[in-house]
Amino acid sequence: MKQGYDFFTDVYDVVRQIPAGRATSYGAIAAYLGSKRGARMVGWAMSSGYTEHGLPAHRVVNKQGELSARHLFETPTTMQERLESEGVEVKDGRIQHWEKYFWDPEKELS
Repeated sequence: MKQGYDFFTDVYDVVRQIPAGRATSYGAIAAYLGSKRGARMVGWAMSSGYTEHGLPAHRVVNKQGELSARHLFETPTTMQERLESEGVEVKDGRIQHWEKYFWDPEKELS
């Protein structure tokens, strides 16, 4: 588990480590940071991170693999286009074969 003084900064540090062609969820980030019920707080951190901080924010989705924050990007299709450009299959606003693309920070960063 990674702990830091500033939760938002810790969220951004995790998001920067998500590899191209993979995605994770708000809840997985929260759990890794020691706040299993902190998915909404991660979402709040990300709401400013979509356009700031140079984050690959398109790689953070909800626990079902839905592109729930696509409305925060430049266009409603930007998030999907970025994921697809990395080889992630997306259909109807949801990552297909979610388990294939899911990146778990607890396993990958521990």
